[in-house]
Amino acid sequence: MKTNEILREQIFEIIKNQLENNDPPETKIIYDQLTKAGYNDFQTRQMIGQCVAIELFEIIKIGKPFNRDRYIENLKKLPREPFE
Repeated sequence: MKTNEILREQIFEIIKNQLENNDPPETKIIYDQLTKAGYNDFQTRQMIGQCVAIELFEIIKIGKPFNRDRYIENLKKLPREPFE
């Protein structure tokens, strides 16, 4: 398995946990909105995954703590790509 595939699977696992635990609830809200808008499950998880990846980068590379507010704001911007 390639590194990118492993990373995607890990990010998808984070999303799965967020959806199952309804934490944060905005993940499920945005997931439902995107699927109702016609995006399939994989596309929706990829978009949400971009928001997760931004937070992971900040945590791992820069050493900043998880920014829940920024994460939720980025979720709300979907399907546009989050840049923050």
